[in-house]
Amino acid sequence: MAPIAIDQINNGQTFEKPVFNKARDGHALESLSDDIDSVNVLKDKIKAGKASQEEKDIYEKSQFDAQKDKTQFRQYESACDRVKNFYREQHEKQTVAYNLKARNDFNSKTRAEMTIWQAMEKLNTLIDESDPDTSLSQIEHLLQSAEAIRRDGKPRWMQLTGLIHDLGKLLFFFDAQGQWDVVGDTFPVGCAFDEHIIYPDTFKGNPDHDNEIYSTKHGIYTPGCGLDNVMLSWGHDEYLYHIAKEQSTLPDEALAMIRYHSFYPWHKEGAYDWMMNEKDKKMLEAVRAFNPYDLYSKSDGIPKVEDLKDYYLELIDEYFPNKVIKW
Repeated sequence: MAPIAIDQINNGQTFEKPVFNKARDGHALESLSDDIDSVNVLKDKIKAGKASQEEKDIYEKSQFDAQKDKTQFRQYESACDRVKNFYREQHEKQTVAYNLKARNDFNSKTRAEMTIWQAMEKLNTLIDESDPDTSLSQIEHLLQSAEAIRRDGKPRWMQLTGLIHDLGKLLFFFDAQGQWDVVGDTFPVGCAFDEHIIYPDTFKGNPDHDNEIYSTKHGIYTPGCGLDNVMLSWGHDEYLYHIAKEQSTLPDEALAMIRYHSFYPWHKEGAYDWMMNEKDKKMLEAVRAFNPYDLYSKSDGIPKVEDLKDYYLELIDEYFPNKVIKW
């Protein structure tokens, strides 16, 4: 079924219906996303931990994944050709010039005006309606992440972060040039591409690879400049980060979880530590605390959207004071 767009009405108020490019294949994006995830996550079922009545510190070790064999994560050597070809295209096209243009385009217009829940429903419609064989909807997928965080007794803002952290995939239906500037691992542009980025040899086709400035270790940056001052490759992480930064009251830790959850060379491999300042050291620990909840596998226990909707609508309102978000 082709992607469709529907009007959403909330409390009698009709919001602007976004104009999406119907020619884009949401099923293909989600299929690619699943292929990428398949080398990041395990294929077993989530072991749900007992819910806590008190919120636990975000840095306390996650419980829901205690039974997982972590050695099975991110097995890129056995990844399918589609994943390898995707990263080749991403690595060749994520240039400084493109990233400057993407940020300029982002700041130049509002693509749509929707509430967070409407955006979830829109993403759900555009991707899952085009895939009749998928048993798990996008909203259910987002709720699984949030519920895993909630079961471990983490703070409410972290639960909300789990709910929305992939919502930037809406970018695919706005300004994206393909899938390569929406999903996949992220990395800095404007300096040498680190060997810890997945498939580092594929950067040879990137025009910046041999640039006299961009190919140096520090490039356009200085040691200790702080990641707030670094351009990470444009995609759903950066897109949602800038929206949440300007239109929510989420703490810095939540913004870091959103922005850096795909920055595996940094939070998993220890690359680019020379960029970090004192704030980044704290944010790194926050991202690492969030990472297990981003890497969960799909469970047979599918969340019931209607049973959870009121809880998460209240949570959204708590941290997004303006109900209608400018996308």
